[in-house]
Amino acid sequence: MKRLTELPPLAGIGLKPEHYVSVLNSVSASTSAPFPALSEAPAWIEVHPQNYYGAGGPPHRWLSTIAEHLPLSFHSVGLSLGSSAGHDRADLDHLTALCDRYEPAVVSDHLSWSGTASNRYPDLLPVPYTYEALGHVVAQISMVQDRLKRPILIENPSRYLAFADDDMDEVDFLHLLCELSGCGILLDINNIEVSATNLGLNPIAMIDSIDPDLVGEVHLAGHAREQHADGPLLIDDHGSPVSDLSWALFTRFIGRAGPRPTLIEWDTDIPEYAVLMAEARTAGAIMQEQAAIAMVEALHAHA
Repeated sequence: MKRLTELPPLAGIGLKPEHYVSVLNSVSASTSAPFPALSEAPAWIEVHPQNYYGAGGPPHRWLSTIAEHLPLSFHSVGLSLGSSAGHDRADLDHLTALCDRYEPAVVSDHLSWSGTASNRYPDLLPVPYTYEALGHVVAQISMVQDRLKRPILIENPSRYLAFADDDMDEVDFLHLLCELSGCGILLDINNIEVSATNLGLNPIAMIDSIDPDLVGEVHLAGHAREQHADGPLLIDDHGSPVSDLSWALFTRFIGRAGPRPTLIEWDTDIPEYAVLMAEARTAGAIMQEQAAIAMVEALHAHA
């Protein structure tokens, strides 16, 4: 099987149709740039493969052209790994064909479920952190990885309620999932902030307990905030800039883990390309700064 990630440890963006032309123009303009992470072009791009399950048409023409210049990450939203009836077989058929066509550097999906044997839901619903659920999701991930002939990354969820009968916390569940299935973690820092705020958890403790060796990709995004009588409720809508707390958590994690492929996600209220790239440059600058600090500390330790 492949490594957990073959993406460069630099900043990428989620590709939206509104930005097809801007991405291609930026790639052409920065071909000779000495520091790709600081140029106007993303170092890599991510797409939702479900948007490309049609056989042809303009989406494939644009994606094929962009894939000639930039590494791809496929971030699936359709496998429904936590469904009691098992993963979505038709979705896996489509995903396998698309991977054969584009050979993405990374394939990922979510620790969630989206349907039953008879119904599908347009949402990513959380699974309980029980040993029974762990065994089920491990079996589903193993079947997907065998079909794709590669390890996949599993994204930590954003949560609004906790299950009463969990056997373990989220990080322990993810670590066991990786150990038993061979998958890796797609660490969504915004989801850490959303879940910690909504459930009264400590986001710093959550970030500090993640094993960086298991993280193949990082996501950064914004969220909506509602104020209620019993406290704030964060909604994971990917419709605003990355929050100050998420930037701080990202800096803390990168300081410990080193540079990682990091994506700026923005799925609603899509901004101008320049806004998206400004966020990507901030992520790139933090990774460069933390790498420099680590180098200085290493030199002092050996002085």
